[in-house]
Amino acid sequence: MWLFLVFITLVFGVLAGLYAWTVYQKLDESKIGHARVAELSEIIHGGAMAFLKKEYSWLAPFVGVVAILLVSALGLGAAFAFILGALCSATAGYIGMYVATNSNGRTTYAALEGIQAQEKVEVAPADDEVEVVEPEAAPAPEAKAGALNAAGNALEVAFSGGSIVGMVVVGLGLIGLAVAYLFLNDVTALTAFGMGASSIALFARVGGGIYTKAADVGADLVGKVEAGIPEDDPRNPAVIADNVGDNVGDIAGMGADLFESYVNSILAAMAIGAVYSFTKDGAALGLWGIGFPMFLAAWGVFASIIGCMMISQKAPFADTVRAIAKKLPGMAGVIQRIEDGDAAFALRTGTFVAGGLMIAGTFVLSVLFFFSNSISVFLSVTSGVLAGIIIGIVTEIYTSGDYKFVKAVAESSNTGAATVILSGLSLGMMSTGIPVLLICLSTLISYYLAGMFGVAVAAVGMLSITGISLSVDAYGPIADNAGGIAEMSELPEGVRKITDHLDAIGNTTAAMGKGLAIGSAALTALALFVAYSQAAKIDKIDIMNPYVIIGLLIGGMLPFIFCSLSIDAVSKAAGSMIEEVRRQFREITGIMEGTGKPEYEKCVAISTHAALTQMVVPGVMAIVVPVLVGFLLGKEALGGLLGGSIVTGVMMALFMANSGGAWDNAKKYIEEGHFGGKGSANHAAAVVGDTVGDPFKDTAGPALNILIKLMTVVALVLAPLF
Repeated sequence: MWLFLVFITLVFGVLAGLYAWTVYQKLDESKIGHARVAELSEIIHGGAMAFLKKEYSWLAPFVGVVAILLVSALGLGAAFAFILGALCSATAGYIGMYVATNSNGRTTYAALEGIQAQEKVEVAPADDEVEVVEPEAAPAPEAKAGALNAAGNALEVAFSGGSIVGMVVVGLGLIGLAVAYLFLNDVTALTAFGMGASSIALFARVGGGIYTKAADVGADLVGKVEAGIPEDDPRNPAVIADNVGDNVGDIAGMGADLFESYVNSILAAMAIGAVYSFTKDGAALGLWGIGFPMFLAAWGVFASIIGCMMISQKAPFADTVRAIAKKLPGMAGVIQRIEDGDAAFALRTGTFVAGGLMIAGTFVLSVLFFFSNSISVFLSVTSGVLAGIIIGIVTEIYTSGDYKFVKAVAESSNTGAATVILSGLSLGMMSTGIPVLLICLSTLISYYLAGMFGVAVAAVGMLSITGISLSVDAYGPIADNAGGIAEMSELPEGVRKITDHLDAIGNTTAAMGKGLAIGSAALTALALFVAYSQAAKIDKIDIMNPYVIIGLLIGGMLPFIFCSLSIDAVSKAAGSMIEEVRRQFREITGIMEGTGKPEYEKCVAISTHAALTQMVVPGVMAIVVPVLVGFLLGKEALGGLLGGSIVTGVMMALFMANSGGAWDNAKKYIEEGHFGGKGSANHAAAVVGDTVGDPFKDTAGPALNILIKLMTVVALVLAPLF
């Protein structure tokens, strides 16, 4: 039976990989017909890959030391699982970075081609060596497959790159779990796989976040506010570091982050399912409890692939899936709207289709695995899926410029930067309410129906369609980079309008993805906490015990210390970046006239040094503190620490992600022409708010959900020693 579980998990992991490879082959066929666009894409690609290689060279000794300690403490099995988890996580980040940096320039050129086809205008060459693209070379709009408009062309390419990232993450997750289970055949030892994944993810998120936000803050405050030049203007010395950072933080960091969330939710459900019982005689579910979350994740891959086919025509068999969908009641208009290039609608529809298929498949799997308790398990998983989707919708309402909350933040710019910051802080705090209540409701429903096993599979349900959720999330940074390349290449204004539109949608989808990740982190951490209690043989956590109180307070404090370290690192690095950009504007002759060449490499070096040196303390803290508390204060105190960190960590993560997303889109709302538009005092105030929000939403906030899970999984792995 267990070999069959391994086989099915491997099959669907490989299926995800094959899908990613097929889409990559089609993406690779599209060439960039503009020399400057191709050149900039290659520069960003080279910078991003160089940083990632350097970051991994820093992390390799850490992985080796921890593996040696695990061998001495728990044996070779745990060390093997830890190393495999770390390798899979690092590989997911590496492949994601590689694909994204090869998709950005193609997205820019796709938007350019679309404009040429629609307006039939000739684009001026970037330099004497660039061949002019004749209008006739671009197919007429009606000749394009699916009658896609210019935005649709760019969406196709950007989402294709994002879908490769998403499918690689879930594919590697399932393959890694299957291989580890095949060799170990022990769920307890398998949890070290999650520890390896979480360790790399935390360093990648913190390091990548510091890199990208140091560059972003420096570029915005000096370039936009002080010098009054546009975003991504080639005269800005920090512009290359900023565009490299988008990939370092939002692709490599995010890929490792979602990989960690995905595998830990499955591992937590497997650990609880192995010993859980639905019967009075206490007979454990055993392999049935272990296999169910693995099958859920496998079905989620299939559901995600179908969802991706609804969005992208580059996906294999997309035409067949859409043709079938058109025959369903009410779907013809939906497909037409997608093919007309409505990006936001397409992304939302693909996600909903995947969610619907996931719910249907869950019902079948619940009946097959737990016939007499099938409804209880099915409703538990469904509560997680629905809670995740609704959290995403709520996040969109709080962070999208289409709704009143972000418009109110933008309006507060009438009275300066201070009120922008205050309104964003207020919005972020208020935005925690509904998501937390949804998490509580899902927890209550799933626990009432199927105990802690229900809570664990609800978390798996939330993350079961990670394949498409991450695809939608990862497309955003690609579109953002495409806009930067368009600006630096001095392409027609229409190209930048398209990429900005896609980027604004990407900011919202990214915020939705972060909301989903945080919600699932709460359920996953709770499930891991229960697994720790079982492994440590703790029947209850007594808050009247002074050691437990101490643990609770330390655990509640850690997210604040972690955020402080992360934001301070961004602040210091951004300060250095600002001084460097100011120096170059001041000392390099002709830089503002476009005749002097900025020293981009010095800004890249500042971000690189800051990211590598400042990521160490927050990352090590997440591992060392639980170990010290466990050994010095006992397993009950460690249980208190985990509980305290979950409560404050979830609140802080939601607050910071939503505040940051709202500030960002408030700035973009003003840039669209509202409240004075670009260059106005309102715009300058909104840029300051966005600058504050940058480390909130892209450094400290998203890393918090990794922090609480990493500390919990460390406690679970080391529970036998306490």
